[in-house]
Amino acid sequence: MDFVLSELCDQVMTARAGHKPLFVMGGGSKAFYGNYRPVRPQDGHCLLDMTPYRGIVSYHPSELVVTVRAGTPLAELEAALAENGQMLAFEPPHFGAVATVGGCVAAGLSGPRRMSAGALRDFVLGTRLLDSEGRILSFGGEVMKNVAGYDVSRLLAGSHGIFGALLDVSLKVVPRPMEEVTLVMPATQAQALASFALWRGKPLPISATSWTGGDEHAEGVMHVRLSGAPPAIASARQVIGGDPLDPDAAQAWWLALREQTHAFFAPGQPLWRMALPPTAAALAMGPTLIEWGGGQRWLSGPRDAAELRDTAARLGGHATLFRAGHSKPPADGVFHPLAPGIASITRRLKQELDPAGLFNPGRLVLEL
Repeated sequence: MDFVLSELCDQVMTARAGHKPLFVMGGGSKAFYGNYRPVRPQDGHCLLDMTPYRGIVSYHPSELVVTVRAGTPLAELEAALAENGQMLAFEPPHFGAVATVGGCVAAGLSGPRRMSAGALRDFVLGTRLLDSEGRILSFGGEVMKNVAGYDVSRLLAGSHGIFGALLDVSLKVVPRPMEEVTLVMPATQAQALASFALWRGKPLPISATSWTGGDEHAEGVMHVRLSGAPPAIASARQVIGGDPLDPDAAQAWWLALREQTHAFFAPGQPLWRMALPPTAAALAMGPTLIEWGGGQRWLSGPRDAAELRDTAARLGGHATLFRAGHSKPPADGVFHPLAPGIASITRRLKQELDPAGLFNPGRLVLEL
């Protein structure tokens, strides 16, 4: 791997000398996400392909820590963890068999288990980063308490590669649940949100929730996944009610949500993601898919960007054009405009880690 790493460093130095941008690429399964644009002829040979830099560096099942190179297929890492009865707690989406660990961390996306387990960034312990001067910078390590000042490792989660090329990442992993049961019941959007709020106040082993349906008054379907020890699940079923779903059907349901293969996520349609406080009321915005106990709400189809962002901000959240489909992205980018304080910190980090402005220009913030 030293030869591959040397090649990557050489590519960075060549791009820097030629004042060319560098577009960091893994498997490309999430190329649609962010302020993406195809590479143009005038960009030169500026794709920094991370897929050759792959492999698990170290894995300590008893310590619940794995260190892996960025180009490693995500499926390969998950298979290695499964052999030891462990998993990635944040249940990351793949969006394709070619998904890599580096792309997973750079995109910062978490799956259905997010509300109960935590976000991807909560499980990043350490990273190594290739910067615009060809240097290899190390942040964090393989234990939880090892950082003073900025926890740069976690800041790289969801950064879309604008600060540099992620080389290695150390992740905290967790044991797989002893048992899982998915319960299904009819509910309107308002009823589902009220149930989610009630259950949040109880010690229930809920690992995922979802609701799908039409507008706020139409009856839809609520799915609740319980994970843990059999006695805890049996007790929770008495509180929640509903009908148990066949295990294979349950697995298919959560996989369809995680990978967005459910019919709701029509490929050609724009897909908006609203991240809101779970306490936010039902949205009167037509067909909606709700996850994370009300914290994540998906809207499919053409929408007015300014209206969605205003609504999200008023409710204490933000709105992202997750997938543009055949529509044109907003002029100010697909992400909700950053608050002034966060924008200032992001600019300072970009200046510190990538002063030459080489990496993934505009991918996260159009002006960076």
